[in-house]
Amino acid sequence: MPYIEPKRRKKMDLIVNLMMELNVLADGDLNYVLYAFCKRAVVPSYHNYKYYCSELDQCITEIKRRLIGPYEDKKKKQNGDVL
Repeated sequence: MPYIEPKRRKKMDLIVNLMMELNVLADGDLNYVLYAFCKRAVVPSYHNYKYYCSELDQCITEIKRRLIGPYEDKKKKQNGDVL
């Protein structure tokens, strides 16, 4: 996960906060935002699209590692492991 510099993070947090304020949900809204950004901002080339998709894959990996993993560990302790 790219741990960006605090100065840049502050700018990116403006976007995140606006998305929260607008109630962007992971039920199609987020898909639309990410696709629209790619379509408008990524210069068309196989390499650029591949790089953009790789960024999305890394985000998925980080969500699984840092959010889902600990959640699953908590639930396993709470409810017992699968036998």
